Amino acid sequence: MHNDSMRAVRGAAAFESAVLENGLTVRVHPMPGFTGVHAVYGTKFGSIDRAFTADGKRVDLPAGIAHFLEHKMFENEEGDAFTLYAKTGAVANAYTSFDKTCYIFSATNRVDENLDILLGFVSRPYFTAATVEKEQGIIGQEIKQYDDSPDWRLMFAVNQCLYHTHPVRDDIAGSVESIAKITPEILYACTDAFYRPQNMVLAVAGNVTMDDVLAACARADLPVRTGTVERAPCQEPLTVAEAHREFTMAVAKPVLGVGFKEQPPQGDALRAEIVCDIITELICGSMTPLYRLLYDEGLVSPGFSGEVLSLPGALSFLFGGETAEPERVRGLLLDEIARLQREGADAELFTLCKNQLYGELVQDLENVEDVASTLASSFFRGRTPADEIETLASVTLDEVNAALQTMLCTDRSATVIIRPAE
Repeated sequence: MHNDSMRAVRGAAAFESAVLENGLTVRVHPMPGFTGVHAVYGTKFGSIDRAFTADGKRVDLPAGIAHFLEHKMFENEEGDAFTLYAKTGAVANAYTSFDKTCYIFSATNRVDENLDILLGFVSRPYFTAATVEKEQGIIGQEIKQYDDSPDWRLMFAVNQCLYHTHPVRDDIAGSVESIAKITPEILYACTDAFYRPQNMVLAVAGNVTMDDVLAACARADLPVRTGTVERAPCQEPLTVAEAHREFTMAVAKPVLGVGFKEQPPQGDALRAEIVCDIITELICGSMTPLYRLLYDEGLVSPGFSGEVLSLPGALSFLFGGETAEPERVRGLLLDEIARLQREGADAELFTLCKNQLYGELVQDLENVEDVASTLASSFFRGRTPADEIETLASVTLDEVNAALQTMLCTDRSATVIIRPAE
């Protein structure tokens, strides 16, 4: 990559950072000239965090608790945070993924008030038996809706085939049975363990300054939490739990998923993730021979693609989408992987794929929402957006070809097919 363009990207990826006395990390990217502000207040607590030790005592958690907690945090004795946001005109939301929970708002004015609302409700949890029971009914309905989504069902079916015990097997929202075990006491134990400032980040981008954000943190007077919390590691073998699974759903065409289980990276996870992303693009990205073949012959629908899942204790590839001929498409995919392993990746295509990924990283620095989200998600992985761009720039074709020799083994793969219900 050219030095001038690298300098320009570094400038775009630059942000201000502070760690407060209570341990909270604050990342701010002032973007003068932009009208809006986007804020993400997140904690490193997601659906895969299912057991921890607090001050020497082990606590096991039911599936879906991080997502359940995300819903409950919006309420306290005074009422509902959405009502407060409605008065300021902000748009607010939250989401839970495998490894984090984030609370977000976008606003064009009254930023100080919106930051006060955000920091207020997330740092002062309030749970009762009655509100927990009410939420169990609401989330039970949400779980049933997810059960009707083929993409969602496919992802978890592949994860269940690849993994024996890792919590990535379990739906992020849990099951009706698992959330029935949730009590106010368990929720308070989770907020004490994971909603402590040293486990959290406040990332803000847009028409805002670091001083504005630090002043909001000072007003919030966030509680300090002492003591030690350790996540319980998961022991997962490299073998797959199940090689093949089929089931039926209300789908117009069959849906295929082919997953490959890999050794989780030791040490530099960022580099391993970027190598895997490049490999995915080289196999079935929009510029590849396989992609052209699949589309020219009308074998797949437009959503057919590959993605990489990288989490503590888990690394895997998932290729899939709609296809009238799942067995044939699976065969073509395996043939293309074998060809790349045999011949190595094409140098020109490698450069194109790398440039495409580079373009996606740079694009994430161009609007307020993406910048704040990127600052938060990179914090949870112990890095910065500039680290990601510089690591991508330094990855070589030799490195990718070496990785192809050890990854994507058919004996560590699983195939899932969803057939249309009669």
